[in-house]
Amino acid sequence: MGIVEEAHNVKVLGKGEKTIVLAHGFGTDQSVWKYLIPHLLDDYRVILFDSMGSGPTNPDYFDFERYSTIDGYVYDLLAILQELQVESCIFVGHSLSTMVGLLASISRPDLFSKLILLGASPKFLNDEDYHGGFEREEVDQLYEGIKTNYKSWCLGFAPMVVGGDMDSVAVQEFSRTLFNVRPDIALSAAQIIFQSDLRPILGHVTVPCHILQSVKDLAVPVGVSEYLNKNLGSDSVVEIMRSDGHLPQLSSPDIVIPILLRHIRCDINET
Repeated sequence: MGIVEEAHNVKVLGKGEKTIVLAHGFGTDQSVWKYLIPHLLDDYRVILFDSMGSGPTNPDYFDFERYSTIDGYVYDLLAILQELQVESCIFVGHSLSTMVGLLASISRPDLFSKLILLGASPKFLNDEDYHGGFEREEVDQLYEGIKTNYKSWCLGFAPMVVGGDMDSVAVQEFSRTLFNVRPDIALSAAQIIFQSDLRPILGHVTVPCHILQSVKDLAVPVGVSEYLNKNLGSDSVVEIMRSDGHLPQLSSPDIVIPILLRHIRCDINET
């Protein structure tokens, strides 16, 4: 195993000719795909990894300067693909990783046959002509919560984002992976998420994009998916799912997994 693979806990599963890369979002790790993975193993080579700073990775490897922008995560993704000698893949990204995938595809479009974007947003803050879902004051309070009492903040943030109470299995799972992130790293990642504005790069994307969105998602309003669809430079399609929350692959797998599989297997004109 190479240095990059080891640092990111890379796992390569399955036996298919086509390669799928599964990339998780903020506060989770590769386990967020546990309901999807069994359906892929017979037909695909599946690559899983943990973003630097997520629970299972070594926090000592987290370089705050490198990860002061989203580009640090993009470089990591490209390094993983290079080390595994991936020539082309289907990229499935969730939340923050959707933007990582978009940026990586602009740099190396040859590496991606299509991008499947779950809960994607180029900008989480509201603007004059754009509804991202969050006001600046709300984000400042979020930062303060992480700084002052991380455990308490996690207990409030997890059910709010997942869309359930603490008795929910999905909320408990997200709470577990969120707790595993070191607070200073969580703050750094949150700042990147809420301070980034990737709207200007959307027109440079050339790889086909499948945009999947919960009908009710506190983190990403439905209008954001339509914004992406209109502004991406590539062919794209939107599907609004009957799921609730920002981690529907955990909270509503019976709804979301069949939809993910359909978009993985079918091109835009077939979905």
